[in-house]
Amino acid sequence: MPLDLTIPDRTAMICRSAMRHCARMGWAPVAEVPIPCGRRLDVLALTGEGCLFAIEVKSCSRDFLSDNKWREYLDWCDRLFFAVDCDFPQELIPEEIGLLVTDGYEMTAIRDAPHRPLAAARRKSLVHRFAVIAAGRLAAACDPAGAQEMRAALRCE
Repeated sequence: MPLDLTIPDRTAMICRSAMRHCARMGWAPVAEVPIPCGRRLDVLALTGEGCLFAIEVKSCSRDFLSDNKWREYLDWCDRLFFAVDCDFPQELIPEEIGLLVTDGYEMTAIRDAPHRPLAAARRKSLVHRFAVIAAGRLAAACDPAGAQEMRAALRCE
């Protein structure tokens, strides 16, 4: 992995690796998912069993140490993981949270996350939110001009 990556480039690389990891596991990942508490999950993955796994990307120790909002994510997923690169000081990650580490392409699960099942109503709401976001992004990718027109129309209302 190149050592000269900027923080935003490192974050993007870790996020891409996390998305690839999800796909390899048979999970359906969506990046940057807003959740009802006003926060945004870096990656939310829907498993074949209907579980929702959140992955919080951390690019460096400063990023981790300056951000305590990740604790709020525990209420919005069945499992929570941190995704970091090989240079990240792994001892900073709490033992009760899953840990995924990437070399820049492949991602390895170092520690699984404990299962904290969501309540049925919250799961239903989050799966619906996940589907709407994913479908909207797919539609925008298939018809970028239409998506741009829709965004413009919504800003005018």
